[in-house]
Amino acid sequence: MTTFEIELPDEAATSALGARMAPMLRDGDILRLSGDLGAGKTTFARAIIAALTDTKDAPSPTYMLVETYDADRFQLWHFDLYRLDDPRDVWELGLEEALDDGVVLVEWPERIDGLLPENSLGLRIETAANGKTRRVTLHADAAWATRLKKAGIV
Repeated sequence: MTTFEIELPDEAATSALGARMAPMLRDGDILRLSGDLGAGKTTFARAIIAALTDTKDAPSPTYMLVETYDADRFQLWHFDLYRLDDPRDVWELGLEEALDDGVVLVEWPERIDGLLPENSLGLRIETAANGKTRRVTLHADAAWATRLKKAGIV
């Protein structure tokens, strides 16, 4: 596993990173978005959704737990598992279908530890003490590391 760190000066930079990553995504990709409340997970996910679907104000799936979008090349699934009580309930939300058919963005993946494939890309977003600066730590296997480098992300 390779680890990369990216410093982001503000929320706009978090969105820009998501928009830059969107074109490199392909069917079967899984992104695990971790971090404290308000760190920027949803901001990052919304930027990917906007870049791939032209949906400008994607709702946070905090209450619905999952939202789906039709991108040109695949189905895009956005899970927010913050309110998930039992990890087994994620199957009722369509995780199996999502893993078989689409790109999956999962906020709060620690709620379903062990249920996501090892080849998913981990992103941990942390907010600095000043409340504006963010650091994204990417945990990538060799295939993801190659793709991230090729796309100029790291």
